[in-house]
Amino acid sequence: MSSRRSRQHSGSTRISDDQIIELVSKLRQLVPEIRSRRSDKVSASKVLQETCNYIRSLHREVSDLSERLSQLLTTIDADSAEAGIIRSLLNQ
Repeated sequence: MSSRRSRQHSGSTRISDDQIIELVSKLRQLVPEIRSRRSDKVSASKVLQETCNYIRSLHREVSDLSERLSQLLTTIDADSAEAGIIRSLLNQ
């Protein structure tokens, strides 16, 4: 079998092994836990696992920040410019 074989994905879209390698390489650059390692020899499965962990941590961070903004909103005048800014941040 060729290393450039394609895989069936979502019905009719095909993704080649080279595209998968490129995407995993991009994830390696984006995920801090992997990027900070000195070795380039991180398996694709480890990259995907760390990416999932990183996304979960970002979701937790967004939730925490949203909660903090909501709490801050209760402490200021609801008609103030600051309250408008906080509401706009919470609605994003």
